[in-house]
Amino acid sequence: MSELIRDNKLRRHPELLIPASSLEVLKVAVIFGADAVYIGGEAFGLRAKAKNFTLSEMKEGVEFAHAHNVKVYVTANILAHNRDLDGAYEYFNELKDVKPDALIISDPAIFTIAREVLPDMEIHISTQANNTNYGTFNFWYKLGAKRVVTARELSLEEIKEIRKNIPEDLEIETFIHGAMCISYSGRCLLSSFMAGRDANQGACTHPCRWKYSVVEESRPGEYMPVYENERGTYIFNSKDLCMIEHIPDIVDSGIDSLKIEGRMKTALYVATVARTYRMAIDDYKKDIDYYKSRLPFYREEIAKCTYRQYTTGFFYGKPDNTTQIYDSNTYNKEYTYLGLIKGVKKKSELVSECLDVDKDIHLYEIEQRNKFVLGEEIEIMKPDGQNVIVTVKEIYDADGKMLESAPHPKQQLFINLGTEMDEFDILRRKEK
Repeated sequence: MSELIRDNKLRRHPELLIPASSLEVLKVAVIFGADAVYIGGEAFGLRAKAKNFTLSEMKEGVEFAHAHNVKVYVTANILAHNRDLDGAYEYFNELKDVKPDALIISDPAIFTIAREVLPDMEIHISTQANNTNYGTFNFWYKLGAKRVVTARELSLEEIKEIRKNIPEDLEIETFIHGAMCISYSGRCLLSSFMAGRDANQGACTHPCRWKYSVVEESRPGEYMPVYENERGTYIFNSKDLCMIEHIPDIVDSGIDSLKIEGRMKTALYVATVARTYRMAIDDYKKDIDYYKSRLPFYREEIAKCTYRQYTTGFFYGKPDNTTQIYDSNTYNKEYTYLGLIKGVKKKSELVSECLDVDKDIHLYEIEQRNKFVLGEEIEIMKPDGQNVIVTVKEIYDADGKMLESAPHPKQQLFINLGTEMDEFDILRRKEK
């Protein structure tokens, strides 16, 4: 095969795969640019602390996504114990009515049950299965898998080699953004050992983010700090993965699905990451020079969600000491999530003493997430890439009472920002 043909075969058109912690976040992911969304049900997923989806919410989410030509994948990627197997049959039977596009699975027993109960369902093999070579990819393909998720410890060169040695119709999925795990492909025993909560059953306490000291056995209570070149004691705390500046390398490696980590994140995080990668991927596909010219814009936008500083992980070789954060376990946070536009009504429909001069003014419904006040300058984040600076002109509660501020989380409010807005627009505030 000539180098030209081989290179062309590597240049695929990857989907953008976004996580969702709830039905609301799923809808935000769809509107802000996802090609596919992955979610967890109330069982068999690796995010026990996430809100997760009831069966009815999963069905509504799938219907919403499909109406927008977006796929939905359901995670069932625990490493199963004997007690889990009977429940897996029941769970997969329940998913028949939900009709997701694929299941994400890591355990061979769960894979076997899914193939038996849902023989026509696509199955994607989770990163938890430690998929590090093309022999493993071909093994799962022969068993009927449609896609395999690479281990996070692979370089781009290794992924290219996998692509060249697997069938064309076997898809590769790879994490390109989000939190990194201290353990190999997320298979961690620290949480189970230290807190009795099994990471491989979805209950991780994230001990990799804790601060550590050393205690010598014969000197109980005497804590000696752990230093790494005197930088600090958060010795397991990795920076977050971010490949927004390397889309050409990612696409040219032959990856079919670009996966974002974060199935416990807020709507603001999901919207920010989805929108930025959507723009970057689309810009690159149109014109690589245009994509390169917008790198400062992508960097600025991707930093508007919470993150731990960024690294390229294993893509360009094994990480070194620069990929760790030793002095803290805190996030960088430049913007605060205020709320999501849910609907609109005329002011006269809500406020009984509305003057004729403003009876046709539109008030927009939100469920408030963080405090903001009358007269404050905030930002509207729109799916098309616009960021609109506005001033809070009016705030009303659900009874039509005018408020000076919105201090109560989850409160239903109606606001006037002096401009028209659309459902799913996100409100955020830049922190000083």
